[in-house]
Amino acid sequence: MPPRSQNQQSQPSRSGYDIPIKTLLFDRKYLWFSATVFFISEIFVNVTVIEKVKYTEIDWKAYMQEVEGVINGTYDYMQLKGDTGPLVYPAGFVYIFMALYHATDAGTNIKLAQYIFMGLYLMNLIMVFKIYMRTKKIPPYVFFFMCCASYRVHSIYVLRLFNDPVAMYFLYVAICLFMDKRWTVGCFFFSIAVSIKMNILLFAPALLILLLTQFGFWWTIPRLAVCALVQLGLAWPFLQANPEGYILRSFEISRQFFYKWTVNWRLIPEELFLNRHFQLGLLALHLLVLFLFAVHRWNRRNGGIFALLKAPTLPEKSVLNENYIVATLFTSNFVGMAFSRTLHYQFYVWYFHTLPYLLWSTDYSDMIRLLILGVIELCWNTYPSTPLSSGALHFCHMAILIGLWRSKEERRAAAARSQISQDAKDE
Repeated sequence: MPPRSQNQQSQPSRSGYDIPIKTLLFDRKYLWFSATVFFISEIFVNVTVIEKVKYTEIDWKAYMQEVEGVINGTYDYMQLKGDTGPLVYPAGFVYIFMALYHATDAGTNIKLAQYIFMGLYLMNLIMVFKIYMRTKKIPPYVFFFMCCASYRVHSIYVLRLFNDPVAMYFLYVAICLFMDKRWTVGCFFFSIAVSIKMNILLFAPALLILLLTQFGFWWTIPRLAVCALVQLGLAWPFLQANPEGYILRSFEISRQFFYKWTVNWRLIPEELFLNRHFQLGLLALHLLVLFLFAVHRWNRRNGGIFALLKAPTLPEKSVLNENYIVATLFTSNFVGMAFSRTLHYQFYVWYFHTLPYLLWSTDYSDMIRLLILGVIELCWNTYPSTPLSSGALHFCHMAILIGLWRSKEERRAAAARSQISQDAKDE
């Protein structure tokens, strides 16, 4: 065998699997690798939490008592209640937790319930990973902060067994379907999510704009009809028993929350927290900011929301890309979170998995983005909340909102979408 030359000897051997660590951490092409690693890690993390950390009873027993009333034949929502008060969730919640009631021996097999919620956590991760791998918004290393790093989120799933994660799972399924351009089926799953907990309605303004953009005014109506029919079908037994009671209880937006559980408003006195004028002021700010995004940031290429309402015909070609769909939905929900009249600890999952996307949609440096993520996590893990933690949370929320509004990347993306739209018309 002839001797190798000096150049040949100095070159290290490389195989297809010899990828530098830096590439795996920062190259968005390898998001799949990071997702795989953290998904496997999460199996061990969740099992460890379930087996080593004590379960804490908060709402699970009340959930079981509420659905037990339905199992026993009571369909009047005014008569359904548990230890924590009346049933205040829509009909989809009842069916999901009836299934869990039967699966867990009337809710007494807590360990089995925890492992079911672990499965829900992992299925939710699959949906979230799918969204991020298709949009390629974040570098792979950020998955660490969206997975193993949050004790609060693991607690919400497998130590508290709240209904919020169930609703969010169906929401992420719907978003994945929207990205696949399967709008009608996506609207079905979106409505399923709303039927479990009404916080999903925070995404509704963005969904309406997306549907109007995609289909025009008249062809949006059938998709909205799908959402309405799902609600009607699920609620039918309860509407027959007491329609007014069902509507008042399942979508009760006027109920007061306990000050002791608030995460975001500890910096004000309880009297102001409970003041209706203060709450209406927050609602007005919420609607104002949504309006500003709808007019000046969403669908700018076609003249904004007012132009959409004047477009009754079905577009010949879709102009919505995946990042536009996700960014619009996530921003709409985040605006609602930022101006919420209260945030309780389980509400963290309402936007936890969307935060990296939103932050990497701003023009901030990675260091600032990670700092904001870290401060938000610290605020949600401060129990009980303090004026400082609430103030820091509001500061982070405002920083994200300002970053989204001023994002040069979003403006460049809007210009690119406009060009795509024009090219489609020219073909």
